[in-house]
Amino acid sequence: MLYLGMDQHKSQITVNLRSEDGEIVLQRQVSTRWKKIRTFFDNLTERAAREGGFMAIVEVCGMNPWLIEILEEYNCSELVITQPENRSKQKTDRRDANGLSYLLWVNRHRVTGGQQVPGMRRINPPTPQEAEDRQLTTMRQTLTQKRTAVLNALHKILRKHNFEQDRPTKHFKTKKVREWLATMYLPEIDRLEADQLLAQWALLDEQLGELDAKISERVQGNEEVRLLQSMPGLGEYSALAIRSRISNIERFKRPDSLANYFGLTPGCRNSGEATQRLGSITKQGSKIVRHLLGQAVVKVLQRDGTMRKWYKRIKKRRGSKIARVATMRRMVTILWHMLKKNEEYRCASPANRFEEFDKFSGEPEAAQKAVG
Repeated sequence: MLYLGMDQHKSQITVNLRSEDGEIVLQRQVSTRWKKIRTFFDNLTERAAREGGFMAIVEVCGMNPWLIEILEEYNCSELVITQPENRSKQKTDRRDANGLSYLLWVNRHRVTGGQQVPGMRRINPPTPQEAEDRQLTTMRQTLTQKRTAVLNALHKILRKHNFEQDRPTKHFKTKKVREWLATMYLPEIDRLEADQLLAQWALLDEQLGELDAKISERVQGNEEVRLLQSMPGLGEYSALAIRSRISNIERFKRPDSLANYFGLTPGCRNSGEATQRLGSITKQGSKIVRHLLGQAVVKVLQRDGTMRKWYKRIKKRRGSKIARVATMRRMVTILWHMLKKNEEYRCASPANRFEEFDKFSGEPEAAQKAVG
């Protein structure tokens, strides 16, 4: 068996190939031009046929899909995609490829046996449908952020001339406000900027409508997305985004594993006599999932009385930000049980509408800051 380590970049891939006894038999750079890359894999396949095949390891990046496809085409027996945890101060492509091939060769028996490798954060590639769902929900998040930037720029123009309180409706995103912005008097340059911002606003709304229609189409008949939607605060977009990033729930043996996957567990630096030196959450997982959970936590606290009481106990001891993050982690635990047992979310007790509610002014933004 041969063990191939690859450090992938846009125009070239640095490869390091080891034999069964761990000796380096090839190290070079290969151009990513199709003719060059296919010539390399043709030669590798011939060599691997005499050695019993080959395994490969590569670090995760946005350019992985085409490389994964070509490795499958050339009958790679085992592909390991890893996420680097620490960046070396002496980093070169040759050292990276060498380290990856050595890591694969040393742990070859654990990898082929399906066992966990200490110090290796292995990534499971999503299915084609999950990859499309991730791309679709990421596109929607990007457009939403762009629209927010456009609205903030319009607010800035209005505040510059103290016109904001003159708008015809209380809410900003209304048809009357758009008509007012299009016809109101502004100085020449501000008028030009406002007209361009209004055109961008209309275009972004149109594009978001197309994405929402596509998301609604993709969630039809998806039972697991429907289960996630039963949690307060999760709609089609947020449920699809979270489900596509969880992938197969069976790969998470415990609820804590899923919470750790999304970076919602505290880091630690326990050494010597210090055994409880805990830090902030690791934030190693998906940022979009933490953002969506930070928004959904408001609805959960409003509708689930038991969860709200639990939140208030933590808030009294540790403060609101830590309490919100703890609630998010508990929500992930509930999501794990929902998907494992195929059950919808059940509020343990309804929130009492006569209860004295704390004011969650700017809650989604505050939660977003707390979770990155």
